[in-house]
Amino acid sequence: MVSLTTPVCDFGWKAPDFDLPGTDGRCHSLASSRGPNGLLVMFICNHCPYVKAVLDRIVRDCRELATHGIGSIAVMSNDPADYPEDAWDNMVAVSNRMEFPFPYVLDATQEVAKAYGAVCTPDFFGFNAALELQYRGRLDASRKESVPAARRELFEAMLQVAQTGEGPREQIPSLGCSIKWKNPS
Repeated sequence: MVSLTTPVCDFGWKAPDFDLPGTDGRCHSLASSRGPNGLLVMFICNHCPYVKAVLDRIVRDCRELATHGIGSIAVMSNDPADYPEDAWDNMVAVSNRMEFPFPYVLDATQEVAKAYGAVCTPDFFGFNAALELQYRGRLDASRKESVPAARRELFEAMLQVAQTGEGPREQIPSLGCSIKWKNPS
């Protein structure tokens, strides 16, 4: 397992579109996922200890952000051939068990992860209503273990985006397991 940090936020960068199958049996795109005040695109997976440590907080924060007009979507881009825990059936099971309030979609070609420049799980991209990047930071201070009563950095940033259209200038990068890229054939 390789631990990586995300790059600094490229403010104003436009969200690339996508059309990916979700665990709910529907396809999801930027248009279907966004809220009136913005969109949070998250690259997550099932096996990563960094994701597992905060998944309940991700669900909580996305549920609450929806009430502020921020849509959310979770993208799984890992190669399940090498990481069976990230296979489709397990994606469906995790989304059902955790009662995801957002679509959980499969990026089987890994083209969406490449278009976004995703490097790890979790990797968060917070966009304003114009789908311009305003946040590329961490959820909170948690790592492989959840930090009790951690400041809700991502939630606060996305709330600011919902209210002002702009994210905070100071952001701490996310840290997590590397995206599990397919071996080129």
